[in-house]
Amino acid sequence: MKNVFRHIKGDKTIWAVVSLLALFSFLPVYSSSSNLAYLYGDGNTFKFLLKHLTHLILGFVILYGVHKVPYNYFKGLSVIALPIVIILLIITITQGVTIDGANASRWIRIPIVGVTFQSSTLASVVLLTYIARYLSKIKDNTITFKESVLPLWVPVFLVLTLILPANLSTAAIIFSMVIVLIFIGGYPVKYLLIILFTSLMFLSFFIVSAKAFPNVFPNRVDTWISRIDNFFDGEKTEADYQIEKAKIAIASGGITGLGPGKSIQKNFLPQSSSDFIYAIIVEEFGLVGSFTLMFLYMLLLFRFVIVAHKAETVFGKLLVIGVGLPIVFVALINMAVAVEIFPVTGQTLPLISSGGSSIWMTCLAIGMILSISAKREVIKNETYEENPLDILSETL
Repeated sequence: MKNVFRHIKGDKTIWAVVSLLALFSFLPVYSSSSNLAYLYGDGNTFKFLLKHLTHLILGFVILYGVHKVPYNYFKGLSVIALPIVIILLIITITQGVTIDGANASRWIRIPIVGVTFQSSTLASVVLLTYIARYLSKIKDNTITFKESVLPLWVPVFLVLTLILPANLSTAAIIFSMVIVLIFIGGYPVKYLLIILFTSLMFLSFFIVSAKAFPNVFPNRVDTWISRIDNFFDGEKTEADYQIEKAKIAIASGGITGLGPGKSIQKNFLPQSSSDFIYAIIVEEFGLVGSFTLMFLYMLLLFRFVIVAHKAETVFGKLLVIGVGLPIVFVALINMAVAVEIFPVTGQTLPLISSGGSSIWMTCLAIGMILSISAKREVIKNETYEENPLDILSETL
């Protein structure tokens, strides 16, 4: 066991929380997958558990491999990966496939291995890494809006434009994280206001165009427009079915829940193993389990802040914020949807929900953060060898 831990670098609390979330995920995934087993008619829930295990194993392989890479390498890799991501998004929006009846061009199928992949999840990590690189590069310069348009905003809007028609929620989350990262990175606020106004005008134009020419855009546009309308409309419609079943599940959970595997609403709630898995968790583990899960995500956020604070470079600090904050943000959105604070978004619960793309990209982001934390450990060890009192004073 000591030999195993000897090869694991970086923040040990992050490792522990991520491992706990992954281990816990088997219970709700196995329980809620009965819905999918019934849908496909064979009643075999074990194959979904095995599939989830495979996704997690590959995710932790990615996490381990990435955390061994010096984080400065991510600067150059983001520049190389950005054009590749744009190509993948173009392929996705033009040739994307339908998964589990979801009528949206979000996934592409990798022919050799037959695996489907949601390219927008990779685009988020790559774009935010690229922005962290750009901001760290100009930190000591006086930048004008005109100078930043081509290297900064053109890639941002190109990526978001390719994601928006089929996945509004992901595009909105990425854009929000971009704004937060750029604001923290010291980009002038007056330029940010220009971007926000321009983005609002573009979104309004897109919605009007989608309404006027429905055959030009994916029918997913009508889906997310109707979700927003239904959220603000007090009348009960067929579109409220998911939320109603989620609320019944949450109300049934009480303080301690019905017990693992004893959910009733998993048989009626669509996407119970992915988008609405939090409702199943509350039903089976109650408020105790749901608040414990929320605490783990908040602990993860706290450790991200610590790693960012202790990072030795501006790029390291911004990278932690850029790839770490969306993990917790998406988790909170998933929980908020289940209790009807937000309209239905289709966002999964990181490291808990079934789905390979989400797990793999979450592990990729956490691996990058652990790489930054591991570099800090190396510097501390080198400093300790030179002067042990420096480490003692820093600890105290």
